[in-house]
Amino acid sequence: MVTELPVRIEFALPDGWQAAPPDEVGAPEVAFVAVRPVTPRGGADGFVTNLTIAGEIRDPAVRMATIADESVHRVGNVAESVRVRDRADFGRGDAPGLTQLLDIGLHEGKSLVQCQVYLPIDDVHDQRTVLELVLTCTPDQFDDVVSDFRRFVETVRPAQARS
Repeated sequence: MVTELPVRIEFALPDGWQAAPPDEVGAPEVAFVAVRPVTPRGGADGFVTNLTIAGEIRDPAVRMATIADESVHRVGNVAESVRVRDRADFGRGDAPGLTQLLDIGLHEGKSLVQCQVYLPIDDVHDQRTVLELVLTCTPDQFDDVVSDFRRFVETVRPAQARS
């Protein structure tokens, strides 16, 4: 069962990315998945580079760093190891966002890199939805796809009301 976001959003996928049904790619906990089946450096051991969108309503008093720590804990529950390589706040005012870069160690010496962006969206009912935008790839694919992910993140915004 696909998870729905608490807010409607709009976004654009960069060239070469394809939407995939979350249930069919083993990610039923997210609302949206896109994959990039072909990267210039190819896939390692059949891993397909992907980006996901998830989100939930959170108390505005909860700091983005707390939400990011929760994600590190979730990843750590399924990986051999997880290390926060970098973390940075962005934005201003009452709803700053946060990015973090994780190095994930898997079984048999395999590894992944995950770039996570936490983007708060306040709605007219004084609720805050925090979107979690995630790029997951192998370390050798990261330099090839991180610019696509940045372009994708820049397009994410609340959906415009339709008349």
